[in-house]
Amino acid sequence: MTTVRESQESAVQQPSVQKSPVQQSSSSTARGAVVSGATTGIGRATALEMARRGWRVYAVGRRAERLEQLQAQGVEEDVPGMLIPCALDVTDADAVARLAERVTEDGGADTLVNIAGGARGTDAVADGDLEQWEWMYRVNVLGTLTMCKAFLPMLRAHGEGTVLNLTSTAAVTAYEGGGGYNAAKMGQHGLTGALRLEEAEHNVRVIEVLPGMVHTEEFSLMRLGGDQAAADKVYAGVEKPLTAEDVAEVCVHAVELPHHVNLDQIVLRPVAQAAQHKVIRKG
Repeated sequence: MTTVRESQESAVQQPSVQKSPVQQSSSSTARGAVVSGATTGIGRATALEMARRGWRVYAVGRRAERLEQLQAQGVEEDVPGMLIPCALDVTDADAVARLAERVTEDGGADTLVNIAGGARGTDAVADGDLEQWEWMYRVNVLGTLTMCKAFLPMLRAHGEGTVLNLTSTAAVTAYEGGGGYNAAKMGQHGLTGALRLEEAEHNVRVIEVLPGMVHTEEFSLMRLGGDQAAADKVYAGVEKPLTAEDVAEVCVHAVELPHHVNLDQIVLRPVAQAAQHKVIRKG
C-alpha cells in the first residue's frame, strides 16, 4: 500500500521506469500486469508473486529505492517473469498517462491491479481531521480512478482485460473510529461496482478483493502516526492474522482464472476475525 503522506514526500514529476534484468530470460509472450502499491505490503507481495508465476509486472510505487529492492529480489530468486520498477504517484494523472504510453510501447498489459491505498487516523467523525480524510479519499478513490482511466483503453483493446481493485472489509462494514477509512473504501467499492457494470460490454472483468485484518509492516504504523506500540496492539493476541502473502495469493489466483470466470467480490479474513467487530484474542 502507499502509506506515506503526500505532503511529506517530494513530488514525482516523471514516471521512472527501469528495464529489469529479469526480462532477459522471460518469454515475450508473458502476460502483462500493472500493479500499484508495490513498494510494501500486499502490493509488493502481489507483484513478486506474479513475477514468480511468469508475469511481466510493472511495479508501481512512490519510493524508487523500495522498487529497486523488489527488482533485486526478483533477480536473486531468478523468477521466470519480469519486474519493472515504475516510480510515480498514482494520483499524478500526467505521470500515470506517460506510464500507460510506455506500457503500450512495450506490447501492452491485460491486467491492472490497484492496490495503492492506505488509512490515516482513528478519530471519531465529530473529530475528523480534514487533511487525513482528504488524503484517504485522494489515494484510495482518485488514485484508483486515475489508473483506471489511463489503462482501460489498453484493457479494452486487448479483448480480455482484467481490473482487480483491493478495497477492504471496511468498504462494506462501518466501525467506530473508522469513518474516514470507511468513507474512502466505500467510495472505492462503489467505483468498482459501477466499473464492473460499465466494462462488461468491453469484455473487461472487474474483481474486488476485500481483506480484513492483515498484519503488514506499515499499514497500522502509518495509520497511527508512526506509533509502533499502538500499531502492535492492533494485532496483539490475534492468532495468525492474514499476511500480505496470503492476500497476494488470492489476488493472483483470481486474475489467473479463465477470463470468463469473474470473482466479483472476494472477502477474506483470518479465522480469528469472524466479523469486523469480532476478533478473538488470546493471552
